[in-house]
Amino acid sequence: MDTSILQEQRYKYEPKLPASLRQPIPSIACTFGKATESAGDAEQVQGMFPLTYGQPIAGFTSGDNPVAGKQRTVGVILSGGQAPGGHNVICGMYDALKAANERSRLLGFLGGPSGLLENNAIELTDEIIDSYRNTGGFDMIGSGRTKIESDEQFARSAEVAKELDLDGLVIVGGDDSNTNAALLAEYFKASDIETSVIGVPKTIDGDLRNEQIEASFGFDTATKTYSELVGNIGRDANSAKKYWHFIRVMGRSASHIALECALKTHPNICIVSEEVAEKERSLADIVEEIAGSVAERAENGENFGIVIVPEGLIEFVPEMNGLISELNDVLAAAEKTDSHSDPDERNRQVSERLSSGAREVFRSLPSSIQSQLLMDRDPHGNVQVSRIETEKLLIEMVDAQLSEMKRSGSYKGKFSALSHFFGYEGRCAFPSNFDADYCYGLGYAAFVLVANGLTGYITSVRNLAKGPAKWEAGGIPLTMLMNMERRHGSDKPVIRKALVELDGKPFAEFARQRPKWRVKTSFASPGAIQYFGPPEVCDQPTETLKLERG
Repeated sequence: MDTSILQEQRYKYEPKLPASLRQPIPSIACTFGKATESAGDAEQVQGMFPLTYGQPIAGFTSGDNPVAGKQRTVGVILSGGQAPGGHNVICGMYDALKAANERSRLLGFLGGPSGLLENNAIELTDEIIDSYRNTGGFDMIGSGRTKIESDEQFARSAEVAKELDLDGLVIVGGDDSNTNAALLAEYFKASDIETSVIGVPKTIDGDLRNEQIEASFGFDTATKTYSELVGNIGRDANSAKKYWHFIRVMGRSASHIALECALKTHPNICIVSEEVAEKERSLADIVEEIAGSVAERAENGENFGIVIVPEGLIEFVPEMNGLISELNDVLAAAEKTDSHSDPDERNRQVSERLSSGAREVFRSLPSSIQSQLLMDRDPHGNVQVSRIETEKLLIEMVDAQLSEMKRSGSYKGKFSALSHFFGYEGRCAFPSNFDADYCYGLGYAAFVLVANGLTGYITSVRNLAKGPAKWEAGGIPLTMLMNMERRHGSDKPVIRKALVELDGKPFAEFARQRPKWRVKTSFASPGAIQYFGPPEVCDQPTETLKLERG
């Protein structure tokens, strides 16, 4: 791609490292705590990982690592969806590897995990690395969603590791990808393959985190990008004073993005999926909440506003969750049927196979939403919620509710609504200074873990709300993050997703403010990500991190 003036300037940015990593690689030693346990189902998880279970948390300190300067070959894989900062993870690995030994090699597997299985890799050089520093995207080596899970895939991975004489393999990904990393580390150890396997926490959704992993990379940049757009719309709405904007943002399994954007921009309504599930709120309840805000604001002559909706909302609404579950079963059992060219006829055929309760819910939905619910499933057999236009469903239902309120005389305003979906706009943005620093540190730490002979770990940089000078780097045993879940008829080890905690500080602050935001125009416009200037402008972490850890 051609470079912009901004990109040329970003090449020159020097990421800030935690203090423990700002010393020669041979002088970085590991410290270890006590043995760890899994997040749940300890006996089952230990049975799955007998060789890597219970490892201690690793930290870095000044010391002596006599083998740090060994010539090594290390591989890196980008797995899953893009997230801002992925290139800096690789740059951090490369700089650490070359600082330890100039003759060491970093191989980038092309196209994600399939690149490992196909032994399709390139050697990363100064020229390649320098052209991707502090840039967005995953285009340096590409990504993919292949899962390494079959016996044949594990055996092939081992063959490639032997063929390339890999000392280390770093897998950059989300919860599923890091679960694969844990399984691969266990398999290699059982097969006497001396390839360290290290994971790096990546997802803009923000649901790969816990006490040890305070944030997944990319969340900071993505939420700042979305918040700029929401803030711009808020300023426009307050100027035009005639539109309600329904904005769907990324976040299937958790509402961290929606909550962070709300804390930054102060919309009139922000739906938090976890609260919907906890309180068993129906679709009608949500519509009533939005319509109530519209009516109250209309009394003040303000026929405009903003509603933020997480993309995964529909799966958290009890009646919709039950419907989707039945639809998954019906469609899985009838893969070769229901191919009718008329979508209305297909919708009718499918609805007849549902239980009476699910059928009633399905038939209450607009035909466009019915058709979206019947689209092709993802590789796990689940509905692709990112393709369901929940914001348009809510607009239609709110409009109908307001029409009823008009007939009864309880609403006299005007309702004109526009819909938006902010998704891909945030996945490949120039990483913020925070993500540029954080990712570089994660990559640097990944190599240090490899250089210390560790395997089955995920890199960790903590104390993130305090600034890089006070950050603490290390590694967390992957098994510590796991529990067992029932998937496709069998128990599988998985990394537990982190949902919005309704008793946590970020949600508590949102809950404190939302009664005011619901009625009063309080929109905030955070503006574009700033890359140059004082730290209080350029290096601030997310509102979520400041509230949780500040």
